[in-house]
Amino acid sequence: MSRAWGRLTLPGKVVFTLVPLLLVLSVALVIVIAVFGGAMLDILVANVGIVRFLVAVTILLLLAPPSAFIIIYMEMKIIALMNLRLGPDRVGPWGTLLSTVHGLKVLMKEDFTPTGADRIVFTWAPIVVFMASVMGALVIPFAPGLIAQDLNVGLLYFFAVGGLSVVGLLMAGWSSYNKYSLLGGLRSAAQMISYEIPLTLSVVGLLILAGTMSLNTIVENQGPWFTDWYVFQQPLGFVIFFIAATAEANRTPFDLTEADSEIVAGFATEYSGMRFGFFFFAEYINVFIMSALLVTLFLGGWQAPFPFPELHIALDPGSLGIWLLLGIAIVPVVATLVLAAPFYLLRSSTPWWQALIAGFLLFNVLAVGAVLGIAYVNFDFVAGILWFMGKTYAFVFVFVWMRGTLPRIRIDQLMGFAWKWLLPASLVNLFVTAAAIVVVGN
Repeated sequence: MSRAWGRLTLPGKVVFTLVPLLLVLSVALVIVIAVFGGAMLDILVANVGIVRFLVAVTILLLLAPPSAFIIIYMEMKIIALMNLRLGPDRVGPWGTLLSTVHGLKVLMKEDFTPTGADRIVFTWAPIVVFMASVMGALVIPFAPGLIAQDLNVGLLYFFAVGGLSVVGLLMAGWSSYNKYSLLGGLRSAAQMISYEIPLTLSVVGLLILAGTMSLNTIVENQGPWFTDWYVFQQPLGFVIFFIAATAEANRTPFDLTEADSEIVAGFATEYSGMRFGFFFFAEYINVFIMSALLVTLFLGGWQAPFPFPELHIALDPGSLGIWLLLGIAIVPVVATLVLAAPFYLLRSSTPWWQALIAGFLLFNVLAVGAVLGIAYVNFDFVAGILWFMGKTYAFVFVFVWMRGTLPRIRIDQLMGFAWKWLLPASLVNLFVTAAAIVVVGN
């Protein structure tokens, strides 16, 4: 037995280890459900609110890394094109899998704790920063009815949870036993506390107009035409919020907390492995969350710019019977051959198998587009999430654009701009909005 085990390759050993383990776990799960299924179902029904919350948190945690990978790829590709370079084009189609490889590379790096560091605080710091970023997404409405928790104080919750990230950065800077890390942590505290004030004050005028702090209700108030979006009623608040959000997300030109030309990598200098990965992912998740909040507050959230004509495509696949099975079997093959023909006939150097692959990929793109189009006109939440994601990633592009365009400012300019310009401007916006409400009300 030991001789046969020694002859197995590593994949073979993994398979022969995991398959029996999965079988045992599956049988155990079936037995548990059979014996305790009724009681477990009663407990879940009695605590449906808690179950819904746990499911929502799990989904957000699972979606966070893919969102970060998408933004990392966007950043690499867009900045490369701005610099007249190709950017990633080797790993995966058009280099789309390179950011995933970066994530796997972080997992394989040695997880090192420097001598003299406070190990407990050093370990918890990246977790605090990452969770502060992810938990802010709980109150963001991605589509009609697609919100993890619709709190009546949702915006207050967002600012409260988002403010915890500065605690994690301070923990990282102090516990690393490194002067550059400490400087980065102190800078993060000064920067985030300074810009948190104009960030919060910039939306007070909007709250006066909306009369609520529920983000879902704020989105519902901004329809059905784009002229009802709060960006047209609060243009100064929108500008202040965007600038302060850039500083809160530690993005160029306000990335002083990890300024590599001054303090190596700031608070993250001594981090490696997955602990550094948590900081890395948190930065890009912050970009997405801040863009999503900007869209939610000022640009109608999941609302379309104008009301589209009511359409409904009634589909009943069951009525097709055997024709549905024939269509599923024949249509992809015929469509692949038809779409592959131009690649093979117009370019004599293209091998037939490459033409078939290109035709198959093009068919899948068209099929996914058709399915999304049908879902768009039949389901409100699909239309809502498409509009929301489109607007959000437009602002993600702006954040990436700024990184490839703007230089980093000095720390004194950073602090002076917050206290001398943004804070007075946000107060002016608040007073003007309140005065306008009083005048219009009278």
